[in-house]
Amino acid sequence: MRRSQTQMRGDAAEERALAVLVGAGLSLVERNAASRLGEIDLVMRDGDAIVFVEVRARASDGFGGAAASVDAAKRRRLQREAQRWLNRRYGDRWPPCRFDVCAFEGSQLDWIRGAF
Repeated sequence: MRRSQTQMRGDAAEERALAVLVGAGLSLVERNAASRLGEIDLVMRDGDAIVFVEVRARASDGFGGAAASVDAAKRRRLQREAQRWLNRRYGDRWPPCRFDVCAFEGSQLDWIRGAF
């Protein structure tokens, strides 16, 4: 399947974010966890906690920047998909979890732990 330039830039940002997160001691559980409810770019483990990571990339900070693009609707979709993922994996006994955002403005990464 052919990927667009935007998709390829997104893939590259995900790879860079993954490298930073692994370098900080997190371990990869799953990439692109998806259902009809939405998609989570990276599911990581940080000690006992599950971390759902949204990766965003923008060439510049115009229009609010990468982090600001994770709006209320996107957060709801991520939360619904995370609930589905947790239920499928853990039933009703979830481990601690959080939502992080890895926002790239050009080549600069802003890793926002516990973003929402």
